[in-house]
Amino acid sequence: MSDKMTLYDELRTALHGLDADLIENEPLKEHCTFKIGGSAEVFLCPKSEKALIKALEVVSRRGDKLTVLGSGSNVLISDKGISGLTVKLTGGLTDIIYLGDGVIGCSAGVPLSRLCTFALDKELAGLEFAYGIPGSVGGAVYMNAGAYGGEMKDVLLSVRSVSKDGTGLSETPASEMDISYRKTPFMTNGRIVTAAYFQLKPGKREDILGRMTELMNKRKASQPLDYPSAGSTFKRPENGYAAAHIDECGLKGLSHGGARVSEKHAGFIINTGNAASDDVLSLINEVKAVVLEKHGVELTPEVEYLSD
Repeated sequence: MSDKMTLYDELRTALHGLDADLIENEPLKEHCTFKIGGSAEVFLCPKSEKALIKALEVVSRRGDKLTVLGSGSNVLISDKGISGLTVKLTGGLTDIIYLGDGVIGCSAGVPLSRLCTFALDKELAGLEFAYGIPGSVGGAVYMNAGAYGGEMKDVLLSVRSVSKDGTGLSETPASEMDISYRKTPFMTNGRIVTAAYFQLKPGKREDILGRMTELMNKRKASQPLDYPSAGSTFKRPENGYAAAHIDECGLKGLSHGGARVSEKHAGFIINTGNAASDDVLSLINEVKAVVLEKHGVELTPEVEYLSD
């Protein structure tokens, strides 16, 4: 079948009767916070685990390339686009439920901000640090996102995931995973996060809301939220902070095409309106080279580059 049918046609047949959005040649710059990128050969937003698994089975059998996005908040997508199937979980897997005893169950496509406000409504504390972090629950779990002294691993109870071939759907306790700063097993084991469970603690609504508001105000005051970006461009190095090294090297405002090191926060590379993916890559490489030469510190990009 796969020799005679296109990937799109085979997926359309396999997903018949299942709730999913399937599109050919979808512009990916509309699905990432950097607002940069070419088109996906085939784009899928599954509305259930069953639809996701069915699509994964088709792609695995055919041997096509598979790319998985959350909300696209920590990625740079090539202007040449991505072949094969690009799956976006945000907008599809959106269930969230309170299970009692401080435990919230949440599908991978739920925006992190929605999880935080849901916890607030239940008067559960522990996720305040995550309020304002752009991205989905699945993406945050995938990379162990964090801010202001908190990380996802601090509140993560377990994770539901599936292999990229659509098999082995299972739930794994967080205590059995090796999770550290911006590092989880999902970054290397090829499994896709479909849901996560969080253990939170009872708190007073006014205290939780106050902390969330405080941290959001800090973000607005210090980060270039009025420009498209992928968040912090570099991971925290062993010595000091990436933004401090970049600032001290006099690199604020440095530009390549439409990409620029933010004058407001040196740790952010922003899209001033017409940046190409190559502009961003060139700027990242120049910043790395200057910081290494002047400070002897090797910066590692936190942003993931997606291309063929």
